[in-house]
Amino acid sequence: MMRRILRLAWPTVMEEALYTLVQYADTAQVGAIGAQASAAVGLTWTTMWLLHAPMFAAGIGVLSCISISLGAKDRDRAQKAAMQSVFLVLIIGAVLTVSTLAVSPYLPGWLGGAPEICGDASLYFTIVCIPMIFRTAGTVFGSVLRAAGNTKRPMLVNGLMNAVNILLNFLLILPSRTVAIGGVSITLWGAGWGVKGAAIATAAAVVLGGSLMTLSVWTEPSLAMKGQKLRFCPPVMKQCLRVGAPVAAQHIAAAFGHVVFTSLIARLGTIPTAAHAIALTAEEAFYIPGYGMQAAAATLAGFSAGEKSEKKLRQYTLAIITMAAALMTLLSILLFLFPAAMMGLFTKDPQVVALGASVLRIVAVSEPFFAVLIILDGVCNGVGDTKTPFLFSVLSMWGVRILGTYLCITVFPFGLRAAWICMVGDNMTRFGLMLARYLRGGWKRRLELDPPASAESRR
Repeated sequence: MMRRILRLAWPTVMEEALYTLVQYADTAQVGAIGAQASAAVGLTWTTMWLLHAPMFAAGIGVLSCISISLGAKDRDRAQKAAMQSVFLVLIIGAVLTVSTLAVSPYLPGWLGGAPEICGDASLYFTIVCIPMIFRTAGTVFGSVLRAAGNTKRPMLVNGLMNAVNILLNFLLILPSRTVAIGGVSITLWGAGWGVKGAAIATAAAVVLGGSLMTLSVWTEPSLAMKGQKLRFCPPVMKQCLRVGAPVAAQHIAAAFGHVVFTSLIARLGTIPTAAHAIALTAEEAFYIPGYGMQAAAATLAGFSAGEKSEKKLRQYTLAIITMAAALMTLLSILLFLFPAAMMGLFTKDPQVVALGASVLRIVAVSEPFFAVLIILDGVCNGVGDTKTPFLFSVLSMWGVRILGTYLCITVFPFGLRAAWICMVGDNMTRFGLMLARYLRGGWKRRLELDPPASAESRR
């Protein structure tokens, strides 16, 4: 069991690490320009989370259908589900491309951005949204491959994509400069495009990643799609949408909450906005194990549901929760002890570093609990149980984080630290609700699992 978990989990953990690395490089290279550039990029980045919601939901819908079908040894249905992912990519990608390009001139102003950053923020958002169909393909087809048990290919594709992004950042963001290496001065070429260069680097990497992920799905042996005619299958599409719709609603509500959250923080000024954006990026490295193992939890939970084995579902869940929580506890200790060092990787502005370090210490205490929440979310996604987690997410996001932040910023002048306390309160509330629901176990009845006692008696 542990070998199977590790075989599925280590590539997704590495994939998360590589993704975080490119976020670090992007933020550090933009941060070298100044706090204004960091604020311009960070202002619209949470909107990208909102746009990612339908892509992620479509990926979860097909992942659940494919993993359950493969667990039940129904390869024909798994192939049909993979075929439906193509239609989902085309539809979602086209809708998001048109809608994002339509709102890009106005979005920074709607988010309450300061006048001096709105121009760069709008330009950045426009460029990174042009290849939206490739971004959708990378997300959805990556889930298809993970559902089939192939977690290495998405890792390799995203690793290459991130390497290209970092290289292009290096070439496009900063102007030509002279550096001294071992007493020798070397002139490095640079386009000096600043925020625009960061956006072009991201867009080019997304095109590469989406193209390679599409090719990988089409040639995946376990799905046997190569040479098959693309067919729309209403019953399978209905199952994918039934699972994915609550996930889409959950992530749209949560991501829209993040947009509102960022817009409230933007009212505090450029320094708090930059500190908030950089601290969010710095924190990403410390939940790599959780999100890396979430895909393995979803896939194995789906396999267990397809096999109708409650025992396997329980064992896989407990094992992955233990591993993720242990790793994130160790990382949270490092985050609490060295927050200023983390902020210093991305900016030299002393005000931004000091403010960002203070909020990172606040969030560090919640990381172990966040690990459990992430894995439980993955288990629910894998077995197709997505409605109640959606309700928990909406209740917690808007009732705790948004309402609390609104009061702390607009009614009481408590500032950025209080907003992050509200964010931690949101995560802890969801953790408590999800854990209580999992332990009660009523959600398993719909899956019609064979209980452990019955399985033992049959042996």
